[in-house]
Amino acid sequence: MELSLIDRSNYLKGILILIGKDKKLSEEEKLMFKSLGRTLGFGEEFCEEVMEDLLENEYLIEEPPRFEKKEIAELFFKDGLKLALSDGDIHLYELNWLNLVAEKNELSKEWCLNTYNSFKENYSGFDGNFEIEKILSHQT
Repeated sequence: MELSLIDRSNYLKGILILIGKDKKLSEEEKLMFKSLGRTLGFGEEFCEEVMEDLLENEYLIEEPPRFEKKEIAELFFKDGLKLALSDGDIHLYELNWLNLVAEKNELSKEWCLNTYNSFKENYSGFDGNFEIEKILSHQT
């Protein structure tokens, strides 16, 4: 499956907004965001700049991203859960944001709940892999 530049940009921006939902930016979140940025084809300097502006930018438009394909939205939801759980607990603001993204992309509530429960039970820390890499590894 092809991942367009618009979807790549929306994916990274959506994750950036998710990171800011709890008004904290942990070192693990920073590392994960830079790694995801590289995976999606964005430079490290760009990722560092947008993270620096994140908590201070009151004009950041927090519109949930709409992806071209449902499968991309599902991968985003899973990567969002990984990132939200990276500090040991998912915050209500983060969960609400992921639910808004799910609604905008017409993901079923049942699928989201099952995915959340599975992640909550089995998550033991970030393993260095993003779900979106499953698509990107097939693109060449």
